[in-house]
Amino acid sequence: MKIKLSVVAMLATIASAPSRAATLSDAEATFLDQLVTASAVLEQRCVGYEVDGAGGVQLGARLLGSPNAAMAMIDAYSAAIKAHDGESYDPGKFRPEVFEAASKTIKRVLADLVRDPKGACADYGDASVDRGLLRRY
Repeated sequence: MKIKLSVVAMLATIASAPSRAATLSDAEATFLDQLVTASAVLEQRCVGYEVDGAGGVQLGARLLGSPNAAMAMIDAYSAAIKAHDGESYDPGKFRPEVFEAASKTIKRVLADLVRDPKGACADYGDASVDRGLLRRY
């Protein structure tokens, strides 16, 4: 009986986490949206694009104020991906608000990439290149 109550309490805590989630700042939301969009381009294997890690950190630093803040957002996004995929992740880097916002963006962008692969790859890929998150090869 104690085990069942512990599990129920844990699940209730996890389920209520999004409702208690902090709100992303405008800068964080912007950087996350751009980060998720670029990763969707790579996930869909849009031809001619690859990650520009240094460019991504530079963009994040400009938007968020420091390279450390950019890396923290990148780490939070990485933790969100791992959580979504059921992989182990660092709970100290997981932010429910990042998970929620990234989920919404990825669904929207992937739907566009599926609907019009060539056009959406060019649009999203070129925008990500312009921002410095991706580069052409």
